[in-house]
Amino acid sequence: MTGLEIGIVVVAGFLAGGINTVVGSGTLITFPVLLAIGYPPVVANVSNSLGLVLGSVSGAIGYRRELKGQGGRLVRFGAVAVLGGVTGALLLLVLPADAFEAVVPVLIVVALVLVILQPRISRRLAERGADRHPHGGVPLLVGVFGTAVYGGYFGAAQGVILVALMGILMDEPLQRLNAVKNVFVAIANLVSGVVFVFVADVDWLVVGLLAGGSVLGGVVGARIGRRLRPIWLRATIVVVGCVAIVQLLVT
Repeated sequence: MTGLEIGIVVVAGFLAGGINTVVGSGTLITFPVLLAIGYPPVVANVSNSLGLVLGSVSGAIGYRRELKGQGGRLVRFGAVAVLGGVTGALLLLVLPADAFEAVVPVLIVVALVLVILQPRISRRLAERGADRHPHGGVPLLVGVFGTAVYGGYFGAAQGVILVALMGILMDEPLQRLNAVKNVFVAIANLVSGVVFVFVADVDWLVVGLLAGGSVLGGVVGARIGRRLRPIWLRATIVVVGCVAIVQLLVT
C-alpha cells in the first residue's frame, strides 16, 4: 500500500466513523474505497467490519450521557446483536454474493419512511391510548435480531434501520435512541468480524488504519450529533439514507 493509499484509507475511516456515529452508513464510504485500491470484496468486507468497531465505540462514549439509565436495554439488545451478527456472518459465507442486493435498498427506503413518519405515528398511538412497551417488547427484539443479521452480512445503513424501529416501538427521545444504535453497531460489527477472522483473510494494516481514523471520526461525530435538534438529526438520517440507496443502486 502506497503512502497516498494509506492516507485515503485513514480519511475514509475518519468520515465513516463520524457518519456512523451521527447516522450510520459509513460502510458505504470505506468499502468502495478498499475495493478501489485493489482489495478483494471478502477481504475488504472483513477488514472494514473490524476496522470500524472502535469508531462506534468512541461514538458510544461520546453519547455516554444519553446512555444513562439504559443499561438493561443495552444488555438485551447486545445479546440479540451477538446472535444476529454471527448469523449474518455465516450467511455471507454460504449465500451468493448478490443475495441481498435487491432487498437492501427496499429495507433502507422503509426505514427512512418510518424515520420521517415516526413523530406522526407516535402521536396517533398516544391519541388512541396505545401504550408502547418501554423496551419495545418482542416485536423490537425480532427487529433488532433482523437488523443484526443484516449488519453481520454487510451492514450499510443498519443504524438507520435500527433507529427507525426503535423510534416507532419505544417512547424515547431520538438522541437516546441514537446512543443505543452506536453500541449496537459496535457489537454487531465486532461479532461478525471475529467470525470472519477464523474463516477469511484479514488485512490488519487496513484494520489499523480504519480503526485510527474512525476513532477520531467517532469523537467528532458525537460532538456534532449530540448538538443537533431532533428535526435536524432526522433530516440528516434521511439525507444520508437517500445517498446510501443511490450508491447501492448504481454500484
